[in-house]
Amino acid sequence: MTDKPIPIKIVVVTMYEVEAEAGDHFGEFRLWVERLPLPARVAFPYGLRELRHNPDKGVLGIVSGVGTARAAASIMALGMDPRFDLTRAYWLVAGIAGVNPHEASIGSAAWAEWVVDSDLAYEIDAREIPADWPTGFIPLGKTQPYEEPVDTHGGHWVYRLDPGLVDWAYRLTAGMTLADAPALQAARARYAGFPAAQAPPAVVVGDEVSGSTFWHGALLNKRASDCMSYWTDGLGRFVTTAMEDTGTLQALTWLARAGRVDGRRVLVLRTGSNYTMQPPGMTAAESLAAETMGVYSGYFAALEAAYAVGRVVVDAILESWDRYADALPDRS
Repeated sequence: MTDKPIPIKIVVVTMYEVEAEAGDHFGEFRLWVERLPLPARVAFPYGLRELRHNPDKGVLGIVSGVGTARAAASIMALGMDPRFDLTRAYWLVAGIAGVNPHEASIGSAAWAEWVVDSDLAYEIDAREIPADWPTGFIPLGKTQPYEEPVDTHGGHWVYRLDPGLVDWAYRLTAGMTLADAPALQAARARYAGFPAAQAPPAVVVGDEVSGSTFWHGALLNKRASDCMSYWTDGLGRFVTTAMEDTGTLQALTWLARAGRVDGRRVLVLRTGSNYTMQPPGMTAAESLAAETMGVYSGYFAALEAAYAVGRVVVDAILESWDRYADALPDRS
């Protein structure tokens, strides 16, 4: 007779962690392991590394790996793992991201309703695109950028999370005061003429462009904004960009179709570790080099925000599990 699957209330999804989970430099998983905490180690040969579990709270933590392919493979593997009952689990993606300086500042936290795929496309090198085209990226099946009608068949390019659940998470956390160290203030000060980029960190509702290429610069920032508008019929607002979430959401979509998870119970929280484009007076190449040669300008603040804001939602679900086990949080 086999053991019954372990019921899981919440899965915390992070994307990377340094190997030792120790030392001065760390990734997205460590704060959850140490502070929630997630004390139990669970072998997971199907994915990047072992899972972590808190049996008393019913919370499971996973590091998916960086990029859409690793994320999709890891989440699908977890969803099919017979050791766990994930049918009533909530999924919280909590990680860092690039943040659009037209919309928010580094250290801020954004709850996404829309996640758009920036990878699946035709591409013409920028040196060869027609002079009147805004970009060399063309939707699959189209002959020019942003050609109508928009074809979202099969959810290949855009995912929409449950609006009520997103709004509930935002209202729960909107009043939080996020860390605003002098280093963040100095980085923000370079973005003269960008009021949102110069504002103190805050919790916002803002949508994500997801793709495995780490891009940077004003022109690509404009493309991401246009991409969000195109695929969401103007409803989405490009605030963050990250590298995994369309892979995670694709896996969860198919797992929900198979009845293994509830596809409505998914939240994506991304926090700004760096701006997606250069400040005035710098080129895109100079700005990217300044970020990649060291730690991102908002790196540790973003890690703290991902944990602090996400933890409020985790605690709220656990504290009212008698209600939220069978019904999504009240939208009223």
